[in-house]
Amino acid sequence: MTIRPRGSTVAAAALTTMLFLAPPVATAHALSDPAKGSAPTAAAAALELPRPTGPYSVGAEVLHLVDHSRTDPWVPAAGARELMVSLHHPARSGAGAPAPYMSTEEARLMLVQRGLEDVVPATAVSSAATHARLDARPAPGRFPLVLLSPGFGTPRATLTSLAEDLASRGYVVASVDHAYESTGTSFPGGRVLTCAACDADNATPDEAAARALRKRVSTGRAADLAFVLDRLTGHRPAWDHARMIDPRRVAAVGHSIGGSAAASTMLSDSRVDAGVNMDGTFFEEIPATGLDGRPFLMLGTDARHSPGTTDTSWNDGWKRLDGWKRWLTVKGSGHFTFTDTPYLAEQAGLPVDPTAPLSGARSTAITRAYVAAFLDRHLKARHQRLLDGPTPGNPEVVFNNP
Repeated sequence: MTIRPRGSTVAAAALTTMLFLAPPVATAHALSDPAKGSAPTAAAAALELPRPTGPYSVGAEVLHLVDHSRTDPWVPAAGARELMVSLHHPARSGAGAPAPYMSTEEARLMLVQRGLEDVVPATAVSSAATHARLDARPAPGRFPLVLLSPGFGTPRATLTSLAEDLASRGYVVASVDHAYESTGTSFPGGRVLTCAACDADNATPDEAAARALRKRVSTGRAADLAFVLDRLTGHRPAWDHARMIDPRRVAAVGHSIGGSAAASTMLSDSRVDAGVNMDGTFFEEIPATGLDGRPFLMLGTDARHSPGTTDTSWNDGWKRLDGWKRWLTVKGSGHFTFTDTPYLAEQAGLPVDPTAPLSGARSTAITRAYVAAFLDRHLKARHQRLLDGPTPGNPEVVFNNP
């Protein structure tokens, strides 16, 4: 399936993704020249995520959750709504098997969606080294919970470096794959679900219909995140180490439509204390009453603040946010700057997107630093000078006050 671009922001996102997965220039030339024969497969470089920066070791587990109170909105015949959730948490030091980045089939389907399955080996992506350990013993204490939602059609794994870093800083992070909303999600028993929601989006006849469908995605994900919160903090929780979680300190964070879902979750669930939207259109309008005074961070690209943008949801949302708020623009960034994509692309030596020249290392450092600073301020009551205004060490970050 192909997610049809609508508007400059989505088109830029598609370009950035293609650059992540595209072959080096020499390979691209070989692909276009039949005289050279079959194109060589891209080198399966040993990819590794950036190391977490906090004081804790990181543990990881995966949960399969089923919400029997809801039928899946995209494939009703499938029955109850299902979710796959990666949990990253502060852990004690020790040995243990490294957590996998994603399954080979998930990687393959992501490549197929971009027409690159014969160029980039799926194993090169799926075997990217992480820094979390399976079956790691939890660190003592109780920690805030961060619910993490990825972009439309994008696996939850692409937010792993942020999840690992937050866990190393003292957060439990639940990264959610929403069924039928990713290119591929592996479920128990060998099932792999593909993106029925993307197919529905491609079939919409116009922009108005597309926005209506994407609002359904945003509000549906809010219900998903509320259910995950129920299963992690309610009676008889689904996770053996749920006692680590402090249910009085909860945030929703998301990239792209996951950022819209973070706001939708706050609108529908008063248990969520703070939210972050990383470069996502708000598909559910922030009401005139705001978010009941709860804090919200908008972290995005120049396009979000461009006078010529056709997406006015950030300007409209900013006016209605009634609590502590920041709108930060990252110069030289692209839509996927806030994911693992730039770092892995840089490590693999792939071409730089000229419309988003910010390096992978800086992309990772900025995303981690500002999201963590926001969460530390509002879930741990620690003042963060980083959020007071521009700093010499982060010249790419612009504070907007429309």
